[in-house]
Amino acid sequence: CKILRCNSEYVAATLHLRGPERGAAFCTALRSYSLCTRRTARTCRGDLAFHSAVHGIEDLMIQNNCSKEGPTAPPRPRPAAPNAAHGFESLDICDYERSFLYKHGRPPGFQHCAAFGDPHIRTFHDEFHTCRVEGSWPLLDNDYLFVQATSSPVAKGSNATVTSKLTIIFKNMKECIDQKVYQAELDNLPAAFQDGSIDGGARPGGSSLSIRELSPGRHVEIRAGYIGTTIAVRQAGRQLSFSIRAAEEVAGAFTEEQDLQLCVGGCPRSQRMSRSPRGRGRVPAETARALCREMLPVEDVYFQSCVFDVVTSGDANFTMAARGALEDARLFLPDAEKLHIFQ
Repeated sequence: CKILRCNSEYVAATLHLRGPERGAAFCTALRSYSLCTRRTARTCRGDLAFHSAVHGIEDLMIQNNCSKEGPTAPPRPRPAAPNAAHGFESLDICDYERSFLYKHGRPPGFQHCAAFGDPHIRTFHDEFHTCRVEGSWPLLDNDYLFVQATSSPVAKGSNATVTSKLTIIFKNMKECIDQKVYQAELDNLPAAFQDGSIDGGARPGGSSLSIRELSPGRHVEIRAGYIGTTIAVRQAGRQLSFSIRAAEEVAGAFTEEQDLQLCVGGCPRSQRMSRSPRGRGRVPAETARALCREMLPVEDVYFQSCVFDVVTSGDANFTMAARGALEDARLFLPDAEKLHIFQ
């Protein structure tokens, strides 16, 4: 069954279409795509990807007012594979975004989660919690990733906690990477995995997992192209923060047993705290507000979190933690209109 070839030819034909001329060229590409699927119908009739493509073409033709009759484009020459032993599709198996585009005719959706400061959790569903959560808690636990944050009190006698250690496990994926573990602790943000490597290992798709240092000892970025995921780990003051942009399919790949994930459900109700500073803080609330306003001009939940952290800890570096989380959200959020949350 050669349905993946039909998919890749359609994607190649439509990838760069822009502007007023897009309509006619798009319809031509859809008719070509339809013709290609008809030619493979006999060998592909038991293939789910084939039936998905056929229904997808019908929907797209209706949405774009395309006539079934009309010109079709000749198929584009397929790129020469760098290694003739590997087919074109197998080369892309460790490039999640490209393979998703081939299979579905559209780019994948993405979700964003972050944990920073006290810790404050922004879930994949744009809910925002401030958590007590002392000890070790899973931020993510799915078929591809396990992320655990370890928290300790922000100051002696305080109910508030901060993340002092992060453990990230990229699970073994047969075609692409060996299992890799990344571990960060306060004052130790390595630019390598625990085994000293900086990529996914010796497998053909090893380079689809990579790590780089954006600011020595302060900001590390891990790209996992084979699952369409990017992770940022930062240290600001005496706390670590975590941000992720994950493909929806990856973020949702878990069972009922994997039900405790702060990125999915937020922190349990018994562990949630109010962000209104109460009692005697280490810094007056107005001083904290002035410090946070310099970094965060919009008084949203990032600003509220910043004020809470500075009042509770007495550490002005927490303004950098909230600012870093906001910068990550600006980069990672699929919908820019959801950047600021007001509660």
